[in-house]
Amino acid sequence: MTNSTSRALVPSKSRSVVSKAAGVKNDDFKLVDGRVDLQNRDQVKEQLPDILGRVLARAWLDKEFLEDFRENPLVVLARAGVHLPDTMHIEFQKANSDRPKIVVFEQPENSKLKLRVFYLQLVMVAGR
Repeated sequence: MTNSTSRALVPSKSRSVVSKAAGVKNDDFKLVDGRVDLQNRDQVKEQLPDILGRVLARAWLDKEFLEDFRENPLVVLARAGVHLPDTMHIEFQKANSDRPKIVVFEQPENSKLKLRVFYLQLVMVAGR
């Protein structure tokens, strides 16, 4: 079957991109092009969901990346060039039977209260 008629969800060429055996470099699957400095809640709500969607996709395919992100999401994002305001916090949540979920919180200075800004979770839907 050629790529033009393939019904695969992930094209075979893309599979080799994330394969460690194929000699993948970290640059082969970037989260962002260049540096992204998010300055406030509105910018976080507008731009971060797309970036975190790429994080979830990469975590699905790259177990090493998943473990790094699970341990310290802000450091992983910073290494990728994504910088958030100090008031923003990210949690990676995954119960045994649930799909992974990334929750973004805002914790104003001098406050113990964390407010959920948004969350992102993989949802698989099949249709015909």
